[in-house]
Amino acid sequence: MSFYKAEYIWVDGSQPTSKLRSKGMVIPVGEEPPTWGFDGSSTNQAPGENSDCVLNPVFICPDPVRGGNSKLVMCEVLLTDMTPHPSNTRAACAAAAEKYAAMDTWFGIEQEYTYFDGAKPLGWPDNGFPAPQGGYYCGVGADEVFGRPIVEEHMDACLAAGLAISGINGEVMPAQWEFQIGPIGAPAVGDHLWVARWLLYRLGERHGVSATLDPKPMRGDWNGAGAHTNFSTSLMREDYDACVAAAEALKSRHDLHIVNYGHRIEERLTGMHETCSYKEFRYGVSDRGASVRIPWQVARDRKGYIEDRRPNANCDPYVVTGLILETVCGAAS
Repeated sequence: MSFYKAEYIWVDGSQPTSKLRSKGMVIPVGEEPPTWGFDGSSTNQAPGENSDCVLNPVFICPDPVRGGNSKLVMCEVLLTDMTPHPSNTRAACAAAAEKYAAMDTWFGIEQEYTYFDGAKPLGWPDNGFPAPQGGYYCGVGADEVFGRPIVEEHMDACLAAGLAISGINGEVMPAQWEFQIGPIGAPAVGDHLWVARWLLYRLGERHGVSATLDPKPMRGDWNGAGAHTNFSTSLMREDYDACVAAAEALKSRHDLHIVNYGHRIEERLTGMHETCSYKEFRYGVSDRGASVRIPWQVARDRKGYIEDRRPNANCDPYVVTGLILETVCGAAS
């Protein structure tokens, strides 16, 4: 009998920011990955006296790390009665997506992250700081770019896994990068993003570096890290007024979104470094200092999408996309 390896991946119950966990199973070729269990008392998801939790596969793709016919298995966490675990944010997102399925919603998430070599960002001097921000964004050359080989390896791995990765670029702070997932619907965009994050961490093991989604990895005059979320409905893709209405809807529930867009968001959304303060909401065409940006092409073409610039790099994509669906689609329905 032949077998393949399946790495089960799930989101744990750590607070205030969830972490990824994974473990492997050997499965006979021809069989699908079954539901599985794990010790929830070790992942902040159950007490020791009632520790079993259930892993329910929701997205399966090739494993580019192990290669061959190995699989990555993204799972949602269930209780043993097969209902969603309290830490399972995917279930609510999936319900919102089903509720507004007729609106044909698309998401694209721009995941920023920072590579660290020990206690300092990759490529930074042991003492002091690199040159101020300016030439690093989409830069080229060993004096301005740190970590490109790992970034390219990660993009290749995402492509090999069949994830909806659509691009990469160097970011404003040295050792900071971005990859984009989408445009696809929810909750799939969250599934793909969590797997892409897992690959980011897993490939870092090969190179002895760690990737962090910390929203403000370095204090001082350095950009934070976000997860700008692009969103459209079928109507927005045909009518500019619907794009403006979407921005207005997001304004109406700004405080709720801020609370759910990632821990320590106030350290990043200061009104500096291409952000709008978390204390206010505004939108504008081509304005990267706004809470929500309407791209200039959208204003020109009178149709398209909007970019919510508020989510942190450490946000839960299921929570963010579910909230946007409820806020924008709920206002339009």
